[in-house]
This record gives sequence, structure tokens and C-alpha cells, in this order.
Amino acid sequence: MDHVLNISDYYFFTPYVYPASWPEDGTLRQIISLWLVTTLGAELIYLGFGALSFYCVFDHTLMKHPQFIKNQVRKEIQLGTASIFWMSFPTVALFFWEVRGHSKLFDNISKSSLGWPGVFLSISGFLFFTDMCIYWIHRSMHHKSIYKHLHKQHHTFKIPTPFASHAFHPLDGFLQSLPYHVYPFIFPLHKVVYLSLFVFVNIWTISIHDGDYRIPRPLICLINGAAHHVDHHLFFNYNYGQYFTLWDRLGGSYRYPSALLGKGPHDHIRKLMADTPKTE
Repeated sequence: MDHVLNISDYYFFTPYVYPASWPEDGTLRQIISLWLVTTLGAELIYLGFGALSFYCVFDHTLMKHPQFIKNQVRKEIQLGTASIFWMSFPTVALFFWEVRGHSKLFDNISKSSLGWPGVFLSISGFLFFTDMCIYWIHRSMHHKSIYKHLHKQHHTFKIPTPFASHAFHPLDGFLQSLPYHVYPFIFPLHKVVYLSLFVFVNIWTISIHDGDYRIPRPLICLINGAAHHVDHHLFFNYNYGQYFTLWDRLGGSYRYPSALLGKGPHDHIRKLMADTPKTE
């Protein structure tokens, strides 16, 4: 985040916001700046890519499903924007620790021990590590002693739209995002790669709620897509994974997507419409 902070300071905060007496490396100034950048950036990614997905990808016939609740989109957006606002506070604490140089993030690829191969290895490591951690965190959120207090809010939306992607209780959302922040404190990772992955995981989270259940056949058993994730919303104890199906398979919670078996939400809607008597 130090790159983002430096750019923000150069083009906006230093010339237009803070008095000259506030040094750019001051603790209070950095915390305030990080909070503003984190909150605004996350809200823009959520609302911007969420809207793009909702209007360009999401099949609006899904809104005819009997489990699509009244005013659902508005409720998703309200919960999502509020959640991002509150999640940003603990997130900024981790970003501040990173900016202060306590992580293993690095700038110069040529000076790293593994060079470019290490960059690609770190991307794979990030995806594997975060997928593993999120699986177990997500699954723990379904424990009966936790679910009703935290994760139940997200499962209000049985037929999610892209705006449901960030519609969590703030503590639930932060805990599921924690692996993204922890990784660079444990393993080396290039700073630009980290920022790119951070944006990617937010877009990916939107994509698995986008209602487009198509997926290339060879990838069905490997990638956790929207078809897999809607079954998680509908059937509760299946498909907890973030990107891959690996941990669901190992944990005994994998479910082949109903939408690919002719038993998904679209099929339910078609059956209802076929069974509805036509009026003259």
C-alpha cells in the first residue's frame, strides 16, 4: 500500500488536504490517508464492478425466483457498503503495519532470491494459501454457535446478485479477508503483484455471485465458479471454497453444481412458468 499512499500524497493529500506541518510519514496522517484510500477504493471496486456485472452479466430472470427477496438488490448494496466501511478500520491497521516495513513485500524483482520465477511461484502460493484459509474460516462460520451471529446475514440472499458479494456482517467479511493480509507477512511478495491480487480477489468475489453459471467443462471440477457458489447459498453446507474445489473435495463438502444438472435456479424458474396457467 505504500505505492498507493505515495501516489495519493503526491497528487492529492500533500497539495490539497494536509497542512505543511503534517509530514508525509507522520503516524496519524498515514493512518487517516490509508483509511480514506482503503475505504474509497474498496467501495469503488465493489460498486463499480458490481454494477458492471449486474447490468452486463447477471441474468435478470433470476429475480423471478421465489427465493429472490423483496428489494434484495437495495438490501445487498446497503449491507455491502456498510460492511466495507466498518471492515476498513481493522484492515487499515494491517496496511499501516505493512507500510511501516514489517511485511515481506519487496520492490525490486531482480534483487529477490528467485527473480521472476519467484514472482509466479508467489502468485500460486497466494492463491493456494488464501483458498485453504478461507475454506476453513468460511466453514467455521457455518458452525451453529457462530452462524446466527455473523454469517447468517450473507445467507439472507439465496439467489445472490453481484452486489451480494460483499454483503457480510463486517466481522465475518474481515475474518474471511484476513488471509489476504496475512500472506505478505509470512511469505515474500512483490508489492505491485500484491495490489493486483488484492483487486483480483475482490473482482473474483463479485464474479462468483454474478448468476452466470456457465463454466468450461474441463474446469467444472477444478474451479469454484458462480454455479458452485449458488449451491452454497441454496444448500448451505456445500462448496465453501473461494477459487478452487480442492478443499471442498478434501473436506467432504463438494457438490456438483445443480445448475449444470438441469436442477438450478433457471430450471426452477422455467418449471414455475410452465406450470403457471396462461390467462386469455
